[in-house]
Amino acid sequence: MPQAVLLGNEAIGFALAAEGLSIMAAYPGTPSSEILPAVVRYNREHDLGIYAEWSVNEKIALDQAFAGAMTGLRAAAAMKQVGLNVAADSFFSIAYMGVRGGLIVVSADDPGPHSSQTEQDSRLLAYAAKVPVLDPATPAEAMKMVGHGFRLSERFGLPVLLRPGIRVCHAKQSVALPRPRRLDRQPVFQRDPARWAATPRFRYLLHGQLNRKLARLARLNERSPFNRLSFDLAGEYPLGLIAAGAPAAALADLLAQAGLEKRIPLLRLGAPYPFPTGLVGRFLERCRRVLVVEETDTFIELLAPGREKLLGRLSGHVPAEGELVPEVIHQALARAQKTAGLKPLKPPAGRGFSQMIKKLDLPVMKPRLCPGCGHRPAFYALRQAFPKAVFPSDIGCYTLGLNLRAVDTVLDMGSGVTLASGLYQALSRSGEEPVVLATIGDSTFYHSGVGALINAVASGARFVLVVLDNGTTAMTGMQPTPNLGLRADGSRGRRVDLERLIRGCGVDYLVSLDPYDVPAMIEAVKAAQAQAASPQGSAAVVIASHPCRIAQPDQPRFSVAVNDNCEGCLICATLFECPALSVPGKGEKAVIDPKLCVGCGVCVHVCPKGALEVTGAA
Repeated sequence: MPQAVLLGNEAIGFALAAEGLSIMAAYPGTPSSEILPAVVRYNREHDLGIYAEWSVNEKIALDQAFAGAMTGLRAAAAMKQVGLNVAADSFFSIAYMGVRGGLIVVSADDPGPHSSQTEQDSRLLAYAAKVPVLDPATPAEAMKMVGHGFRLSERFGLPVLLRPGIRVCHAKQSVALPRPRRLDRQPVFQRDPARWAATPRFRYLLHGQLNRKLARLARLNERSPFNRLSFDLAGEYPLGLIAAGAPAAALADLLAQAGLEKRIPLLRLGAPYPFPTGLVGRFLERCRRVLVVEETDTFIELLAPGREKLLGRLSGHVPAEGELVPEVIHQALARAQKTAGLKPLKPPAGRGFSQMIKKLDLPVMKPRLCPGCGHRPAFYALRQAFPKAVFPSDIGCYTLGLNLRAVDTVLDMGSGVTLASGLYQALSRSGEEPVVLATIGDSTFYHSGVGALINAVASGARFVLVVLDNGTTAMTGMQPTPNLGLRADGSRGRRVDLERLIRGCGVDYLVSLDPYDVPAMIEAVKAAQAQAASPQGSAAVVIASHPCRIAQPDQPRFSVAVNDNCEGCLICATLFECPALSVPGKGEKAVIDPKLCVGCGVCVHVCPKGALEVTGAA
């Protein structure tokens, strides 16, 4: 079969499409975002007739996929680990109802976390929901697990969770390209209210059926091809290893490099739930101590028998938080060897290089908004209009408004609106009218801001909501929003107008403008707050609309220069935080970096001395 070097997410997407997939739905979120585009690409190349969509949120994506699986088709939904929280209501119920076709739910975990609110472990949510789990260690293994997962799903009538971690999602590996299959099944909805519309009494019966399915699946997992030993055991071993996910691959490499691959047995658990208790128990009988290396939490460590033998997070041999990168795994193995009475591994050879880099004392560049980002002038205007306001915000690029001191809270998707409403209700009890200026992105508003805004209006909360509309889902890869009217495959769909949607939430005061006009933006925020605070006021909305310069790079460019009025006050470089502007030293003139400047010209509104001026079109 032909080979190709694929990103882990591409490997998963290709495998899904090649295994007879009919319905694919997802909501973008790092580290899962590349899965659906890979399905679309493979579908286009092989004309497989797959329906694919970027859903408005993860719960909707799972419901869309489940509907396909109800009719006997193969379906999949993809999201990141905190997205599974959003889909959890459906996730738990689908396990009870079961499926007729195959259903794979991909939940990409983010140990670190690199771009998430939590380091949560999707295996634990699947355990609570009683959904079987496949936990790949490499892109190639993830590809194999897709077909296996569909077969398990159809054999047992259950959804299956495929749980790649970020190092599987974003690793690259040479893999065999899958041969495309088109199952051409006829979708049929078989009416069965006792199953599909089960009342609590029938849910009790379905729960019993689910438990029996899991018991059968547990016996199968005892000999799963993804639960395997590194070598046949003979005798007793002072130390054994149990690992899962990307750490299992790193640990196998580490043993090979140290020449220990035939001396320390490694049990890799790629199908950890239902838990293969017998397999793990037999392994523990052969080992005096066992180190458990897993991300992101204690799962194997909690479910394994003979826990008195285990070394891991609970014993302090493995860090309780953070990503298990190879260096951390090396240290954990050395600690376990010492505990087991073995000679510990020597420090890795590259350690001196890491220490040398630390001694260089290189400056740390914090994340910040891109040059020319329309969110920057919007945040600046909020601070200028009401510097002492409370600023709830949300998940997305605009979280970086923290640097501009215009973000006070970030909880989860939609919380820019919900916390604004709650903070108003709490702070207004003081007898004074609070100033609450909330921000949320356009994609996030469609995801979970609509219901939150309806609730705020209905409850009488009086605050200003600024919807930062950059015309795309920028942070996760430029996926289209419903306001654009584009489908996942690039074809045209129905546009859901943002302004009409906001007015439909009961909002009476709505203004839309380009935040590049900073003076107008400041006045718009002040007017909106005046309306919200008036006796008949309610939640007021300002749409700050400017296209993302990465998604739409062909925007007007201007030449900007620094004149002699500059006093080096740092406002442009710090309070406005333009990446292209810097001040070499105290009192010196600002400098514009032509490699970073996109010529947006917004900075001319920021300098109080008029030291920045547009000199013409770039």
